[in-house]
Amino acid sequence: MLANLLIQQPQMLGAIIQNTPYWVWALLAGLIALGASQLVGRNVSLARATVMPLAMTGLSVYGLVSAFGSAGQVGTSVGAWLVAACAIAGLALWLQPAAPSGTLYAATSRSFYIPGSAMPLGLILGIFLTKYFVGVELALQPALARDSSFALQIALLYGVFNGLFAARALRLWLLVRRSAAFAATPTASSASA
Repeated sequence: MLANLLIQQPQMLGAIIQNTPYWVWALLAGLIALGASQLVGRNVSLARATVMPLAMTGLSVYGLVSAFGSAGQVGTSVGAWLVAACAIAGLALWLQPAAPSGTLYAATSRSFYIPGSAMPLGLILGIFLTKYFVGVELALQPALARDSSFALQIALLYGVFNGLFAARALRLWLLVRRSAAFAATPTASSASA
């Protein structure tokens, strides 16, 4: 509906933007800054590399609960989200099991050097825009909250974004595991002696 409205009555975009609370724009600015910071290579701790995917998962689940909770669709939508996130994470890991080229792990400081990438910014914007457009759609057409097809589509979309985030974090954890396994091998120990 929102796409049709913007195509047929583009002047409505101004009204939609004007009626958006200011805190939403502040959140968007913060999320863009967070995503933009990942466009360049950086050193991050193991904990910090895990926090962002967890935060984006929280934002997605909050989006589902706030959009469909009052209509009794939380169980179905969160279930569909979880299935999609796990399936996409598994597929992404199968297609690209290793961390991106240039990713390094320093066991002594438990930190990574991660090359710059636009993917986190794209995923962050995808989650934010999904939440925003669902909010606008539900404001224009509240009955959509009870539409199980709409809820399922949104849950699957959130699941795709979160699955890709999860795969990214899991690749880093696998790098840690491989690094620990390499350090524990007798040949690695004797080579360093």
